[in-house]
Amino acid sequence: MQKIALFGPPATGKSTLARWLSVELGHPHTDLDDLLFTPDGPLPLPEFRRQAGEITQRDVWVVEGNFSKLADVVWHRADVLVWLDFPLPLIMYRIVRRSLRQLTGREDSPQAKRLTWGKAFFNRRSLLRTAIRKYRNNRPRYARQVSETADRGVEVVRLRSPREVHHWKKQLVKGLAEGHSHGTPRHTANS
Repeated sequence: MQKIALFGPPATGKSTLARWLSVELGHPHTDLDDLLFTPDGPLPLPEFRRQAGEITQRDVWVVEGNFSKLADVVWHRADVLVWLDFPLPLIMYRIVRRSLRQLTGREDSPQAKRLTWGKAFFNRRSLLRTAIRKYRNNRPRYARQVSETADRGVEVVRLRSPREVHHWKKQLVKGLAEGHSHGTPRHTANS
């Protein structure tokens, strides 16, 4: 596992898992949001694709983000594509919980400083409404693109719950401890 791409809806633990993989494997980690959103605003798509492509030309990396429009420069270059495909009710619960922690000052992050009650829950484009809309609209497209990625020889690991993530991590650690160069368990890879 030299090149790992992760994606999934908000509040599924992409960043947490990506950081864990980065530390566990010793690979550099990139959050595509950090590339896209600059102090001067979002990068134009050609520049975003170029920068992401530079990162994935390297020998080892962990890249996270929900940008299927970069599938050819990220997903198709990966050894392993991890899809965090949690059920919508769990995602909604986690978004509400995280937003409440941020709004009440119990979580100090750049996102928390910009969050308002409207942005979290009440605006037409609130985090919660956007997550629901994107889940319903993007999931069928993701399934097609993931299948195309698997057809290119990329191993797909589809994790449908926090329990599956935990089990996969345990299997990976076990495989690394046993000296296997490839610690991805096959039985959780449900495309």
